[in-house]
Order: sequence, then structure tokens, then C-alpha cells
Amino acid sequence: MSKHPRRTLGTTGVQISPIGLGCMGMSEFLGQADDAKSTALLHHALDAGMNFFDTADIYGPWTNERLVGAALRDRRDEAVIATKFGLIRDDQGAFRGLNGKRDYVKQACEGSLQRLGVETIDLYYQHRVDPNTPIEETVGAMAELVQEGKVRFLGLSAASVEQIRRAHAVHPIAALQSEYSLWARDPEDEILDTCKELGITFVAYSPLGQGFLSGAITSPDDFAEDDIRRSQSRFQGDNFQKNLDLVNVVRGMAGDKGITPAQLALAWLLHRGDHIVSIPGTTKQHRFDENQAANDVVLSAEELAFLDENIPPRLQSQSIRA
Repeated sequence: MSKHPRRTLGTTGVQISPIGLGCMGMSEFLGQADDAKSTALLHHALDAGMNFFDTADIYGPWTNERLVGAALRDRRDEAVIATKFGLIRDDQGAFRGLNGKRDYVKQACEGSLQRLGVETIDLYYQHRVDPNTPIEETVGAMAELVQEGKVRFLGLSAASVEQIRRAHAVHPIAALQSEYSLWARDPEDEILDTCKELGITFVAYSPLGQGFLSGAITSPDDFAEDDIRRSQSRFQGDNFQKNLDLVNVVRGMAGDKGITPAQLALAWLLHRGDHIVSIPGTTKQHRFDENQAANDVVLSAEELAFLDENIPPRLQSQSIRA
């Protein structure tokens, strides 16, 4: 594997790993948390030359930033840390809406800085656009954080083309994060081209379809009882079998190439454009290593065309809150 593959974050000049690490599952949603194991994985990621880490204030809730910050603190200069604000959860973890108001932006940033234990957040995302607050107000407040030295670069998550353009007019947006994978291809309609036009990096979350495209899930019973995926329509009934059929296409090509289904799915994303990166989440070191090896997978034009023909862009999906 190439030791330090990199792509540029927006127009910032900062170099980030094409395949980063989504840290949400280390604290909740995807089974029992193990902070010691996760800390070891974060250190291993740095040792491997990977530098792009993704968290959010609500993951845990309120605990994932502490975990990530503590693990990376002694090697802060090696890591590009992204976190998010704007989704509201109560102490029991229930979602309570969105907030993009100026005062809340400032308050949320202070909380994240404290939990991460850093002086500056590298990439600060609005987690979801607040329909009740003009995006100009939200991004204006985020821009003030940049001026104050508390944030380096700004991002949006799951925003529309119009919202991206309005935000970008207030302050340059470095990254847009949305779900994108072989089985969730909505960004191909307009979002990817808009990001390329404006010099915005597209960060794909759930690039492995929440683990489904790894080929490791063959039955709903493969999920733990408290796994959030059990409640999602894409993992139930007929949908499960239809999606399993699509995974078999990936598994077949991967087998022919001598790589894993996950490596094929991640390599496919990287081939969609130089402005695209991904943040697969894992809590397992061997899965992290497997994912990173996808940096070296080359797909031919014929192979890419085959995937387009056999995995239709239009798939019904129900996004996880991520």
C-alpha cells in the first residue's frame, strides 16, 4: 500500500487521506463501545499514515469527541479532525431537532473544543441544515469562529445545491459530507458537479452501505440486538434480499480481482472524482487495514461500466443519522 496517499481538502491546500476514519461507531449505534480498543485503533491509524478523522458532538451522545480528542492529543499535528454541530439530543439520546442559530453555533463550538481538548477544530460541519434559520446566519457565525482562530475550515452535511451555493457565498466551504456509495447514489444528480465547480471536497459517509457492501452481512441476524441497522427499512424483508443480490455483484467482481468487496466499493468511490474522499467507520483494526488497502485498487473503464449497469443508481434507501 502507498504509505501516505493524499487528496486536497477543498481549496485549502491541506492534504487529507482519501479513505479516512468515521469514528461514530466507536461510541454508539454499532454495538458495544470499547474505548481502549478504539484508542488503540486511532493510534494504529496514525501509525499507518492515515490523518483524516470524523466525529460529531452528538455521537455517544457527547462522548465520541472526548475519545477521539484524548487518543489524538499527543500527536495533534498528524491529525486532521472534523466534527459537527446542529443536531440536538437530550441526555437520554433522543433526537430533539436542529439548531443553526448564531448563538448556538458559538456555544456548540465551545463545547466541542472542550471535549476534544484542542485549541482549533480543523473542519467544522453544520451537521444538518436548520430549516428555521437562514443558512447565511449559520455560516456567518461559523465564519466568525474562523476569524477567532477556533475553526480552520467550514463544512456542510446533507445540504442541497441551493444551500451549498448560499453558504459558499458567505464563506468558502471546504467540504460537503453526505451519504454516497454504490447503493446510495443520489449525489450524482447535481451535488458532485456542484462541489467540483466550487472547489469543495465531497466526503462520503456510509461508503460501505453501513457495512452491507463489505459482504460480511448475510442475514438480519448478523446485527447485534442494539444495532441501529435492525430498525432500518433497507435491512428488512424483501429489501434485504434485493440489496443482498446487489452485494453479490460486488462480491463477484471483487473475487475476480483478488480483493474484498469492501475494497472494491471504496475504490469505486475514489474513481468517481479526485474531489471525493470517504470515511468508512470501523472498530476493528483488520477492517481498517482492509479499507486502507483500497487506495491501491485500480478499476478499468470496463469494470466501472459493469458496476453502473448492474447496480442501478436508483436505490431506495433510508439514511442513518450520521
